[in-house]
Amino acid sequence: MKMLRPLLIAAALLAPLAAGSAAGRPDNGLTALAGIERGEWTLRGADGSSRTMCITDPQVLLQLQHRGATCSRFVVEDGSLGGRVTYSCPGIGNGATRVVVETPRLVRIESQGISRGLPFSFEYEGRRTGPCR
Repeated sequence: MKMLRPLLIAAALLAPLAAGSAAGRPDNGLTALAGIERGEWTLRGADGSSRTMCITDPQVLLQLQHRGATCSRFVVEDGSLGGRVTYSCPGIGNGATRVVVETPRLVRIESQGISRGLPFSFEYEGRRTGPCR
C-alpha cells in the first residue's frame, strides 16, 4: 500500500488537468464551431474582398487557405466562444487560424501561414446569409 500511495496522489493531482480544457491536443476542430448555423455564408475580408460558401461542416473555416486538403490539426485553444488551431498539410503548406464565434450567425476568422511556398494572412468577418443554394 505504501508504494501505491504516491501513484494515487499523482492521479488525484492530475485528474483536474485531464478534465479541464481540451486545448493542446491533436484534433479535428473547435467546440465553438458546432454551434454555428449551417447554410450559405459570406466572408468579408478586411481588404474589402468577399466570398460566399455553403457551410455544411463549420470546421472547414479552420483551413480556408488549404480548403479540401488533407491536413493534420492541433488545437491550441478551445473554448465556448472560439479558439485557435495550427495545421500542417504535407507538400502544400501550413497555417494557424483563430476563430471567434460572436453568434450562431456571425464569426471572425484570422489565419496566416504558408501555401505552396508563399505566405498568406487574412481576416474575415463571416455572416450567415441564408440556406445553401
